[in-house]
Amino acid sequence: MTQKILIAGAGFAGLWAAISAARAVAVAGKEGEVEVTMVSPEPRVTIRPRLYESLLDNMDPDIGPLLKVVGVNFLAGWVETIDADKKEIVVATMAGDRATLSYDSFVLAAGSRLFLPNIPGLADHYFEVNTLDKAQALDIHLQALAARPDTRARNTVIVAGGGLTGLETATEMPTRLRAALGDNADIRVVIVDTADVIGAGMGSESAALIATALGECGVEPRAGVRVTAVDGDGVTLSSGERIEANTVVWAAGMRASALTAQIPGEHDGLGRVVGDQYLRAPMAEGIFVTGDTVKAATDDRGNYNVMSCQHAMSLGRVAGHNAAAELVGLPLHPYSQPKYVTCLDLGPWGAIYTEGWDRQIHFIRDEAKKIKQEINTVWIYPPAPDRDAVFAIANPDFVVVP
Repeated sequence: MTQKILIAGAGFAGLWAAISAARAVAVAGKEGEVEVTMVSPEPRVTIRPRLYESLLDNMDPDIGPLLKVVGVNFLAGWVETIDADKKEIVVATMAGDRATLSYDSFVLAAGSRLFLPNIPGLADHYFEVNTLDKAQALDIHLQALAARPDTRARNTVIVAGGGLTGLETATEMPTRLRAALGDNADIRVVIVDTADVIGAGMGSESAALIATALGECGVEPRAGVRVTAVDGDGVTLSSGERIEANTVVWAAGMRASALTAQIPGEHDGLGRVVGDQYLRAPMAEGIFVTGDTVKAATDDRGNYNVMSCQHAMSLGRVAGHNAAAELVGLPLHPYSQPKYVTCLDLGPWGAIYTEGWDRQIHFIRDEAKKIKQEINTVWIYPPAPDRDAVFAIANPDFVVVP
């Protein structure tokens, strides 16, 4: 009887889990005995790290040919339920029906979603850059602003959240507003964050550079405050300040896919399943968790993965390999990713490139910007559909960041 590996999700982790699983099956000489199937609405990878940009072309490359060449099946649909006891999932297919699929190994790579706190008016008056359709909606909105009366609210964008996504969105926004409204428009961009210093998570040295970049880009910081109310004409902050704005971009936190709640075991504050060193869900036989759905130690110094494509691409390789290895008799591979880098785009100012969990700065401005462009346009994109070439870089110990 054919053994079945099911993979939920077509993001960075899901794609590499599928390829790595197919590679392990081939290495073990079990092709035809183990079937690998990916479940996702479309065979496309959304390049989410780039959705803060103004040009949104080629942000969801087709991975159908790549899956086909490595022997991975594709089912268009959403995983609705996971039954860890029966080892079954229920899929709502794009065809409009529901299918119950059994598995021998299941890999949850369903990613993460934007977290919206219960703030009055927020759900009705926000934009985001975490999915392609939402990023496109923001762009359409910005382009349409020119047809509105010239008011302070029309000309103002508020970005809530001072993490990487919020900073990249905010520093890009003045250029986008000028393109939409003209060089003479009296534009205003404000970034709001609860931290005492904008960019504090990048370390004090980087935060000082971020402050300089915000100033040069024309972005006003509001640190140590939170949004308490949102409406169509602006926001109210916890300081009592009212800022008029027709555009509010929410970038203040993520949570793991809601499907993680259906997997028994320990979960962290972001909803991620706490996995073991092989990325297994310890309380659910045959289930592996990867990408943004897992919390896993990256090294033996107390560091854990963050929700990033950098970690997802390695996590996916390890989870996919191990999901297949358990079935075909190959050794399991422990997850380890000791090198951590950050490359933060800061609009016209340039970028900051750091290495290590202590964020040691290696490059800034134009030098770092070149690295960021290489990451964004080459490094994170799916490879060409060449089976041998792809399998050569799909091993679980492949170093994503050398």
